[in-house]
Amino acid sequence: MTHDTAASTANSQNANSDPLSAVADAMQAAAASVSEGATAARTAAEKALPSVGLFASRFLYTTSYAVSYGVVFPLALVALSVPQNNPFVHGLVDGSRAARDKVDAIIGGTAVTGADAPAA
Repeated sequence: MTHDTAASTANSQNANSDPLSAVADAMQAAAASVSEGATAARTAAEKALPSVGLFASRFLYTTSYAVSYGVVFPLALVALSVPQNNPFVHGLVDGSRAARDKVDAIIGGTAVTGADAPAA
């Protein structure tokens, strides 16, 4: 039996005879295990976070693109298919001008009164 083997045998016999020492060793081993697990979890989160951000960014972009294309394309198609010189188009143009003027007045802080409102 070598000196190292004899020392480890003596330590294990002392640990078996002293229950507090055995509990302290178990607590120390558990703390080391938790610390290693926390470090591994932190490393995994650091690797996953950029992927999640990239996914969210790409999802938001694709959704916005699809909604805008789905709204703008049909409206542009309808707008271009309507003849230009008729009362319907003149009413749309006048109504959009009145709406823009109202929004400008609201954003600018001046409310449009009945006298200031464009005639229908």
